[in-house]
Amino acid sequence: MEAAREAFVRGDYPTALEIWGPLANAGMAGAQAYVGACFAEGWGVEPDYPLAVRWLTLAADAGDREGQRNLAALYFRGDGVPEDFRRASKLYRAAAEAGDGPAQDMLSWMLLEGEVMIHDYAEARKWALAAAEQGVASSMTRLGMLYHDAVGVERNPELSVQWWRRGAERGDADGQAMLGAACYLGAGTARDPQQALVWLLRAGTGRSALASRFLGATRGVLTPAEIAEAERQARQPLPGPSP
Repeated sequence: MEAAREAFVRGDYPTALEIWGPLANAGMAGAQAYVGACFAEGWGVEPDYPLAVRWLTLAADAGDREGQRNLAALYFRGDGVPEDFRRASKLYRAAAEAGDGPAQDMLSWMLLEGEVMIHDYAEARKWALAAAEQGVASSMTRLGMLYHDAVGVERNPELSVQWWRRGAERGDADGQAMLGAACYLGAGTARDPQQALVWLLRAGTGRSALASRFLGATRGVLTPAEIAEAERQARQPLPGPSP
C-alpha cells in the first residue's frame, strides 16, 4: 500500500493501480477506496462512475473513511448515482467521525450553509476546528468567517485574522482574500495596504471571487513603486505556515 501511495503521489497512476487492483479484489478496503477514486476521477483509467460506485461502496461498507468520503461526493454531485444529499451527509458524517479531515471540512460546510442539512452552527464550528487541526486550510478560513460574522460565537476580529492567516499561508484563496481585506481595512490587524495587495493578488491567482472587491481600492492608495513591490512579493512562495 505504501508503494502504491508513493506512485500515486508522483503521478504514476498505472503503477499504483497495478498494486491496488489485486489488493482490492482480495477485499482490502483501503485499496478498494483508492481504486474507486481512480475510476471516479479518471486517474490512470477512463472515468467509469458505475465501477467507482462499486468499489467505493465496498470500501465504505467496510468502514474505510476515504471510501465513505469519496462515495459521499458521488451522491452529493449525482455522479453515477442519483443525487442524494441525505445519503451523502450520512457518509460524510461517518468519515468525519472516523477522523477524515476533508470529510470534517465538508460536513462543517454543509451544517453552516443549511441547504442540504439543518443549520447547526455549533456543530459546524466543531467540525471546522477538527479539520483545521488536521491542516485543512478551507476550514481555517471558515473559522475566521465564523468569528468575523459572529455566527454561533462572539465577534472577534483578531481571532478572525489569525484563522484567515493560517488558511492563507496554506494556500486557501478565500483566506488570502479575507486576510488582504483585513490588512486593507486595519480590522483585527494593523493597517497595511501593501501587504493587503500581496494577499489579494495571491487570492486572485487562486480565483477567489472575494478578492476583486478590494483590489481596486487597495491599488488606489499605493504608489506605483509600492504596487510593483507587492506584485513581486505575490509571485514569491508562500511564507511558512503559522502554527
